[in-house]
Amino acid sequence: MRGGGVGLRYRLTLATGLVECLCFAGVVFGWASLVFVLKTDGYFTDLCVNLTTGPNSTVETDCSGQDEQFSLVFTVTSFMNNFLTLPNGFIFDRFGTMATRLLGICLYTTGTLMVAFSSSALSMLLFPALSFIAVGGILFLITNIQVGNLFGSHRSTIITLYNGAFDSSSAVFLIIKVMHEGGVSLRSSFLILSVCSVIHLLRTFFLMPNTHIPYPLPEGFTYGVSPGKSNSYNVEESEKTRETGRTPEGEGPAETDDMPLQPDDGQQSEDSGKVASFRSCVQSGFFLWHLVWLSVMQLRHYLFIGTLNPMLNRLADNDSALVSQYTNAFAFTQLCGVLCAPWNGLIMDRHKGKPLAAGETDKEADLRSSSLSLFLTSLQCLLFSICASSPLLPLQYLTFILQVLNRSFLYGGNAAFVSIAFPGVHFGKLYGLVMSLSAVVSLLQYPCFALVKGALGGDPFYVNIALTLLTLLAFIHPINIFYHCRKLTNQREDMAGGAAITLAEAKM
Repeated sequence: MRGGGVGLRYRLTLATGLVECLCFAGVVFGWASLVFVLKTDGYFTDLCVNLTTGPNSTVETDCSGQDEQFSLVFTVTSFMNNFLTLPNGFIFDRFGTMATRLLGICLYTTGTLMVAFSSSALSMLLFPALSFIAVGGILFLITNIQVGNLFGSHRSTIITLYNGAFDSSSAVFLIIKVMHEGGVSLRSSFLILSVCSVIHLLRTFFLMPNTHIPYPLPEGFTYGVSPGKSNSYNVEESEKTRETGRTPEGEGPAETDDMPLQPDDGQQSEDSGKVASFRSCVQSGFFLWHLVWLSVMQLRHYLFIGTLNPMLNRLADNDSALVSQYTNAFAFTQLCGVLCAPWNGLIMDRHKGKPLAAGETDKEADLRSSSLSLFLTSLQCLLFSICASSPLLPLQYLTFILQVLNRSFLYGGNAAFVSIAFPGVHFGKLYGLVMSLSAVVSLLQYPCFALVKGALGGDPFYVNIALTLLTLLAFIHPINIFYHCRKLTNQREDMAGGAAITLAEAKM
């Protein structure tokens, strides 16, 4: 039974982690709002050229070069955000929570200070600055995902909630845009974000473990700084158990949900008492199809976010007020990510508290529940891509709603699936690897943007259709999991039937 102080600390960790993800972790994905501010402050204006057109020598300004540079900034930022998740995952698995968070705080603070002291003459500072903020933010998310382990029956719900908060934090740049329109400078806003790093430091030392939060959670597990009390035994013994698969007393395999399902899916046999190797997990069909599932949908989202400003300008005939209105609407919908994400967690946790089928493991039940979540995420992305391909400006309101719903399902479902399908000792590395490899695929957004600008004359219709067709690949993953779980169910039923026949024959 948990003590009152321990339970209070768990709840404080949960609440402050939610605030951290909601207000800081994923701010870079509010890029469309920040671009509006950066254009107002004259960033990359040297790339705009004056064109003389018409019989009256009308002068028009062509800022497509400026848009392309902003698109490149977001491409590099989103790539670094995902690609560096792999080494960050190794750091998290090897050195633990405190070291990982201190690295994230340093990067995040450096990035916000660089934006604060940038200017139109120092526009190139945006490349390293936004990348530092993105990488620092994803480190906050990685270290907070494990908080779900404190609340076992609601584990997936909390993981998806945190990912939804990560998505919703993009609305912070909307707040900066509104404040900028009210007279608050970009420098002041980012200096405030820099000062808030004190909050991250306090959480690191008082409300987070030095190493990791294990799953399943040991009885009476404590962490953080407690006056007159040491918690090193709990943490070290839990970590030893996670890594070796044996109880602290060395009496045999620990009872853990990290035990594998099937050897061909990156999981070793439960009878072996061993945790599957990192290599076998990477080579499994589950990991490969999960990578495809994440990559195609992430590419669709990144291209949409990175080209939203020029797309709105094109559909609104360069009406600045109308573009601002739609940009605000898009940023406002991002706030709803934290509300949408728990729906996904509830879908994945819907079987918790119910009796398992005869012979069914908790791991298999979790996996079976995840197949519906992954299928719904794929369906949402297909609908979002279809709406985003439409040249009707008012329809983009529906696109914004579908985008935030799908994005909150996508990243929450990604983290939850990795934690369910593979051993917890490899979570940081596998989560980092799938994000890194998907980042390589996301680099296709820049050539897509160049293709639209060049050969397609600014009309992205055909690129959107191609991406919509590409999203159909995402449906393979949930279908594969569904048939895998059905196969396991049939095997159990056949074994139960065979055992019943053998018992009947023995009684004759």
